[in-house]
Amino acid sequence: MCYNNFFVLFAGGNKFLRTANKNVCQLRRFSVNGLEQSGNVDKRTLASAERKQRTFTDRSQLKYARRLVVKLGSAVITREDGNGLALGRLASIIEQVAECHHEGRECIMVTSGAVAFGRQKLTQELLMSLSMRETLSPSDHTREDAGSILDPRAAAAVGQSELMSMYEAMFSQYNVKIAQVLVTKPDFYNDETRKNLFCTLSELISLNIVPIVNTNDAVSPPMYIHDDTVVPGTGKKGIGIKDNDSLSALLAAEIQSDLLIMMSDVDGIYNKPPWEDGARMMHTYTSKEQVQFGQKSKVGTGGMDSKVNAATWAMARGVSVVICNGMQEKAIKTIISGRKVGTFFTDYATNSSISVDILAENARTGSRVLQGLSPSERASAIHSLADKLITKQDKILEANSKDLEEASKNGVAKPLLNRLSLSEGKLKTLAIGLKQIADSSYENVGRILRKTKLADNLVLRQVTVPIGVLLVIFESRPDSLPQVAALAMASANGLLLKGGKEAAYSNKALMELVKESLQTVGAEDAISLVSTREEISDLLAMEKHIDLIIPRGSSDLVRNIQKQSQHIPVLGHAEGICHVYLDKDADSAKALKIVKDAKCDYPAACNAMETLLIHEDHVSGSLFNDICNMLKSEGVKIHAGPKLSTQLTFGPPPAKTMRHEYGALECCIEVVKDLDDAVEHIHKFGSSHTDVIVTENDGAAKKFLSAVDSACVFHNVSSRFADGFRFGLGAEVGISTARIHARGPVGVEGLLTTKWILEGTDHTAAEFNEGKRNWLHEKMSVE
Repeated sequence: MCYNNFFVLFAGGNKFLRTANKNVCQLRRFSVNGLEQSGNVDKRTLASAERKQRTFTDRSQLKYARRLVVKLGSAVITREDGNGLALGRLASIIEQVAECHHEGRECIMVTSGAVAFGRQKLTQELLMSLSMRETLSPSDHTREDAGSILDPRAAAAVGQSELMSMYEAMFSQYNVKIAQVLVTKPDFYNDETRKNLFCTLSELISLNIVPIVNTNDAVSPPMYIHDDTVVPGTGKKGIGIKDNDSLSALLAAEIQSDLLIMMSDVDGIYNKPPWEDGARMMHTYTSKEQVQFGQKSKVGTGGMDSKVNAATWAMARGVSVVICNGMQEKAIKTIISGRKVGTFFTDYATNSSISVDILAENARTGSRVLQGLSPSERASAIHSLADKLITKQDKILEANSKDLEEASKNGVAKPLLNRLSLSEGKLKTLAIGLKQIADSSYENVGRILRKTKLADNLVLRQVTVPIGVLLVIFESRPDSLPQVAALAMASANGLLLKGGKEAAYSNKALMELVKESLQTVGAEDAISLVSTREEISDLLAMEKHIDLIIPRGSSDLVRNIQKQSQHIPVLGHAEGICHVYLDKDADSAKALKIVKDAKCDYPAACNAMETLLIHEDHVSGSLFNDICNMLKSEGVKIHAGPKLSTQLTFGPPPAKTMRHEYGALECCIEVVKDLDDAVEHIHKFGSSHTDVIVTENDGAAKKFLSAVDSACVFHNVSSRFADGFRFGLGAEVGISTARIHARGPVGVEGLLTTKWILEGTDHTAAEFNEGKRNWLHEKMSVE
């Protein structure tokens, strides 16, 4: 007795429960209640069974897929020129399937290609035959007739064995056994063959064999014939098998696959044919989406409408589906890792999971709305946000308390908790900064930087304009959100904000206030908060939508973003290795005060002192001891640089490296012989962020300020002044150590670029070449 498509998956061993002897297949699926009553199943099995009742809700869950069906379309199998199989592409796909198999996933492949493979082989033989016949007896047959006169059933009969031989050879390289399962449409509508088919598949999988399924095109009717025959014994209509898309969907549903990957020659589903204007790739598809379908594949039998119909049918039966381009490198593994490849089918998309592509497009449109507003209108939106930070602070602090509670449960370190925490004082300071930004809005967008009279009645202007769409990725600090939002409003930039999950409640509450403020000027889509489900790696690949990336967070975060972003420029700093140099002529009281503030005021900040450089004359004096005692009393752990270690018999442990950002109550102390040595040390080990000299020697100060090549260089003040608010910028979108566009704290001006506007009457370049008009190039006042 065989209960078709009734299975149970053990979470640990990934094997079917088989209550049978060699000749009997009896696979059972139990309900969640049934599993609970049995008392023999652990929580993971319960979770697995519960999950079977619905598809995954987002891509991040695809890594949990245990049973996987991979469908290869004819366009993936065959070469673009139609001459044989794409062996290199197939080898990559097989390698990925084998890797999934060895990870413990249960894999089934549904493959096309038999007809194409057989047709290619038979066409060659037929061409040779035609060539011989034409030589002996000329006829009306041409070489173009060869492929068209071949019966697809004959081609399938020849190609099927060749195709399986190739699969067996490729999989054997990875020590994976395969088995061929040929099916026809009647097999699914005959009760006995249906049971036998799925018992066979389950038995193969339990034996650690990868089944490779294909329609038996040598004996089956043409695949384009479609019907919705009622499945025997169920009274329900099955999906009509008209191609391998519908076959893979049926198989995936019947065996309760977690994931079906349908590989074709397109990147995914578009809202209209990709070659038409306005076509947009849909990374997420729900049954509510409206799609215009184009022509079918030039190689296979299924079109995009067939794929969508098959995918939605499978999705409705608990199978998650991704349609992707099988020609993309490592597509299967990339999809399973949660990356945004192809189109993911789900019916659980909500407003919070709107495609980030759409959010980016809205941000660009919103940017143009902001740009079209008057400066006073942009300022009013920012003032509105600043006021809401005060009037709705109870709501903000309530959300923040939830984040702090979650963070405490998860054991987040105290310095990070401090960065996560909001208070009435912080919100009040935020509001003051935002009002400063609002007041600066009157002199930003559309400001004339240069005006030149090129010739009579020909005037050229260079004016400031927004960069476009910004992506700001920040960690921990929810106060960054209103700051960056206000800067984007003032500079008329569209903005996507990607906050860390540790501040999810706070960010959501603050984002609601941003949206409310933007609604007052009709630009609510200009700024959006990207769901934490979006992978950063996907955002970094959106060069068509995002113009500039600004990371704010740990050095690891910034470095990773700078490394991953291949085409979008990144503005920021990877490290904040800031130095304070106590010159020979430093005042002791000033030195103690400045060093204490630079290290202890906010040790987690990127502008906190990490290395203290001391002139060698102070090592034997009282200042060195006073500095060390002060730092110890403040709880600062001291590390000694290599030169200092050689001068001390007893002292702090040696620093492992001189290029380290501690971000805590720790620092390094090193001795230098003079100012030049200090500058050389800063250039060798610093990060070009902020460096300070403490001295009463004006000549030494002037030389230090000129020689040190950092974004911020200070004299007799703490490094903690490297901040947008303290600079009078209202706030900062980040601190840049780059040497192009913007350096140091980046306010509104750092978020602007320029465009050239030329106005004339009927001027042409040829007139100047011919001497009919003369160049003037006169500078004009920009007032």
